[in-house]
Amino acid sequence: MSGQPPLRLAVQQASLRPVPKRAQVRRWVAATLEAARAKRAAEIVVRFCDGAEARRLNRQFRARDYATNVLTFSEDYPDRIVADIVLCVPVLEKEARAQEKPVKNHTAHLVVHGVLHALGHDHASAREARRMEALETRILARFSVPDPYQAPA
Repeated sequence: MSGQPPLRLAVQQASLRPVPKRAQVRRWVAATLEAARAKRAAEIVVRFCDGAEARRLNRQFRARDYATNVLTFSEDYPDRIVADIVLCVPVLEKEARAQEKPVKNHTAHLVVHGVLHALGHDHASAREARRMEALETRILARFSVPDPYQAPA
């Protein structure tokens, strides 16, 4: 990824369940920054947590009293992007089973999704959602992850 602005990444395991290795998470994050043409340095923390923490954060910051799959907290500075991306491992595992997808593929999708939110992408409108989903699908294809918005064959 030469020519890319610097990436400082921390991966935190606050879950008792297995999580991807830091090197894998770094590949997903770096590919997302590259595909989104990020022009500034990035300081990103990806935290894998259990349900109680995800529920508390979702309640505190979004006024929703349940554990959600991914939360993105970001600050946009002129010279850098700073973000914390929190993934709830039990929720993403449950979703992967329900969607009949490998946990690793669903985790990759949620990391990419969270990073795109940190870069300002959103899915509030149908048009924004189509753009964001197309970008996610393109990034995930680099890792041989099928389109997450298509039902498994």
